[in-house]
Amino acid sequence: MSTAVVILAAGSGSRVGAEVNKVLLPLRGVPVLVWSVRDALALPDVRRLVLVVRPEDRSAVESAVAPHLGDQEVLVVDGGATRHASEWAALQVLAPDVEAGEVDVVVVHDGARPLAGRPLWEAVVTAAREVGGAIPVVPVTHLLTQDQRIVSERVGGVQTPQAFRARDVLAAYRAASADGFVGTDTSACVAAYRDIDVAAVPGSPLNLKVTFPEDVALAEELSPTGP
Repeated sequence: MSTAVVILAAGSGSRVGAEVNKVLLPLRGVPVLVWSVRDALALPDVRRLVLVVRPEDRSAVESAVAPHLGDQEVLVVDGGATRHASEWAALQVLAPDVEAGEVDVVVVHDGARPLAGRPLWEAVVTAAREVGGAIPVVPVTHLLTQDQRIVSERVGGVQTPQAFRARDVLAAYRAASADGFVGTDTSACVAAYRDIDVAAVPGSPLNLKVTFPEDVALAEELSPTGP
């Protein structure tokens, strides 16, 4: 059994006020993206790691991660106009390994979430193998509706990494491509086309997504001394 990991890094730095892709911003001495790359490569059975980037960032991303790979390799793929298109681009690269049975689980993660942590990566992979899919979920205690009402019912916020059995996630994205369906994230697409069980794995409040300027400073404060 082997795992393939897709890390989405095709965003920009516009909302963090940066001139470069936010995943290339420094976090305790290394680029934000490197934290996720190291966690992914630390999985005991990882076979493929695919980084999805903007074409204009390809050279910068390759240079940023190269010093941290050791003897391991990554595949760098150009992303699309949407998150869904970027995921589909990566899955098409992984399709031969999935069809050959060489990869049984695919994990998709936001490169702008550097603090997911290795235990969470391992937890979603294990759960996906057991039941079909797994997503990290954190409690949301209060939710404000459009008419300014506060919803007190228990709801959850979904994070990444999200993991699914490889054949199911590939089949879902092929069907979505044929239909023109665009999902908001991996779990939305799989749910639309495959009838599988998905485990809700406890996420972490530390697993923040770098989106705004203050997120970079907060990640610096929350992160350990090194990735």
